[in-house]
Amino acid sequence: MKIVAIAGSIADISYNRQLLTFIASHYASQIDIELLEIKNIPMFNEDKDQTQSAAVQYLVHKIESADGVILATPEHNHTTSPAMKNVIEWLSYKVHPLNQKPVLIVGASWHTQGSSRAQLALRQIMESPGVGALVMPSDEFLLADAKKAFDELGNLKDSKTIAFLDTVINKFIRWINVLDALQEKKKQEPWRQEDLAGKHPVETSIDIDISDDWVEKAAKLVKATSGNHYVQLNRGVLTVDQLNWFLNTMPVELTFMDDNDQFIYYNHFLDHDAVLAPRDPKQVGNTADLVHPKRAVEHVQQVIWALRQGQKELIAMPVPGNKINQKYIMHFYKAMHDADGRYRGVNEWVLDIWPIVSDYLRRTGQKLIKDPDSKPDATTSASQSEPQRVLSSRVEGKDVQTINDMKTSTADAITGASETTK
Repeated sequence: MKIVAIAGSIADISYNRQLLTFIASHYASQIDIELLEIKNIPMFNEDKDQTQSAAVQYLVHKIESADGVILATPEHNHTTSPAMKNVIEWLSYKVHPLNQKPVLIVGASWHTQGSSRAQLALRQIMESPGVGALVMPSDEFLLADAKKAFDELGNLKDSKTIAFLDTVINKFIRWINVLDALQEKKKQEPWRQEDLAGKHPVETSIDIDISDDWVEKAAKLVKATSGNHYVQLNRGVLTVDQLNWFLNTMPVELTFMDDNDQFIYYNHFLDHDAVLAPRDPKQVGNTADLVHPKRAVEHVQQVIWALRQGQKELIAMPVPGNKINQKYIMHFYKAMHDADGRYRGVNEWVLDIWPIVSDYLRRTGQKLIKDPDSKPDATTSASQSEPQRVLSSRVEGKDVQTINDMKTSTADAITGASETTK
């Protein structure tokens, strides 16, 4: 079992680092503990993003590859240290290696409190959204009078303290094993194989790193045609300009997610805030896991897996916030296949169907009536409490799948329409 440990101090002499050194040595026969230094971690500053710096990435990779993390915190003014808080800021800003990671909090202090208040504050931080660590409940290890607690060899003097530390470490090992067993059970669900991270390139994948100007770099690498150059389609010949004009005047918002779960196109004809499913030009080239909030990832996995495996040809769902007889925005996801029947990705289109329904009612002189025997879908908002009679749909002989049928509870679009980065 591999554990990494971080002391929340950058001082040359640190009792918390000394405590972790003792733990690593004393329990070496049970677990492999590696101490990570944080002296080189830059001061957190959103305006000077250093997420990709060597120091931050070193911590990210070490934590991601570990089975668990031990944090030893000093107490500064009734809370954790600035050094520890700074590290967590970087590890919860654009990268999230602590998410779902088993964590044990310990601490040492000069006085009788033994960092109890700092541990409580750190626990709240670690369990907060954006960090999402799985902090071990139950006993805390509080080392008081730390300056007198160690002998000249760096070992804890008190046998009772060591005995209690034994119980804490053994509980942490069990905590890791229990969580690992739960994760293994989750992994057995087939749809979890859809990793969304673009780790399985296909012959159409363009081998360049994700960046804000991915489109321009990709086009240059493959020498993509543009402008008035012609493209032969399955039943037509258009220039690239004509193709863009055609796609940008479609009455729906279109998105292409390829068979490597990479977001590679949308018909960009309106500004970010003017569209129904906001997207940012800089997102194109990102993988599906990067364009969705973490709360939506499992739902996205289910949708793409069902389409990839041929369980469904079309999945349809409304978004939260729709209002009866005012707007009804729908997201549709359809599997794409080549001439040989191979899955080639997801075609998503988004539109507000209410103007179409409203126009149909006006032209035909009809109106909608309440259906007392119907109940609105669970995905609809409180403003949609009036059930109305609707017809069931079928596509290519198969029922249209709704997000309710898939036991999901959110209507985040495949391209992260509900949460994008400007």
